[in-house]
Amino acid sequence: MTEPRELRVLGSVLGSAVGDALGAPFEFGPEGAFSARFPRPGHGGEMCGGGRWEPGEATDDTQMAVLVGESLLDRGGLELPDVFGRFQRWAAAEPKDIGLQTEAVLGSGDPWDLAAALHFQVSQRAAGNGALMRAATSAVYFARQGRDATMEAARRIAALTHGDRAAWEGTAIFHELVRVALDGGDPFTAVPPTLRAVHPDHRARYATVLADDWHPDLATEFNGAVWPCLGSAVWALRNTDSYEGAVRAAVDLGGDTDTVAAVTGGLAGAVYGADAIPGRWIEPLHVPLPGFGGRVLRAAELGGLARRLTR
Repeated sequence: MTEPRELRVLGSVLGSAVGDALGAPFEFGPEGAFSARFPRPGHGGEMCGGGRWEPGEATDDTQMAVLVGESLLDRGGLELPDVFGRFQRWAAAEPKDIGLQTEAVLGSGDPWDLAAALHFQVSQRAAGNGALMRAATSAVYFARQGRDATMEAARRIAALTHGDRAAWEGTAIFHELVRVALDGGDPFTAVPPTLRAVHPDHRARYATVLADDWHPDLATEFNGAVWPCLGSAVWALRNTDSYEGAVRAAVDLGGDTDTVAAVTGGLAGAVYGADAIPGRWIEPLHVPLPGFGGRVLRAAELGGLARRLTR
């Protein structure tokens, strides 16, 4: 019998991947498109694929999360040059999807510890959700080390590709909320103490999007930005009562649906556990890894990765 914490660990990693694959065909589409096509929860057919994506195919969100997780295991901890090198190898293989910010940094030719900062100096635009989207595996790995350690690890991994501290702090908040949920706690009651651990320059903005009365319609940026992406994920979890309900709500927001649903799925999976994820969504799940010998991870392998990350 699988222990409750292990179910939550599996739920976070699998839940993020499932949300990613479920939301991918609806990316940049209008609000409500998912429910318009699948009006009856639990009816089936939702893992539909479309556009570039096969049914159940995960995007760059999960692909990068796997690379982070495998680096942590292979190196016995956080070795940032190794993570960056895996990212570069993956990006050079021309994945179907890669964020503009991430692509620019990984292809710059600059050293791992300078590339993101140098890009940010020129662009002044690096507050996208591209670090947040890949954080489920690292959140699981660092959870047992406590709040300060998991939040700091999140910042360091985010900084590999995103020079704006806003992206670091959003990823750090996600890490901590997952940590609380994995321990069986309530991530919503954890929001105030988590905010106190956020860098003072970014605390107020995150307090706004994580407030009980915030709604994604109040966002001042597209949900491809880190603040509304995280806020939308917390909103979806707060205003539903199941994994399926939370992820459906996330995809129905439109916009950057794969990433909003991946972040929502990582949180919801940590709260409800892997048993709450519909089997019809898990069965077709697969994660291609461009640049790594044609590897494709199925749900069982992704689950195995999740288990090893928490040992």
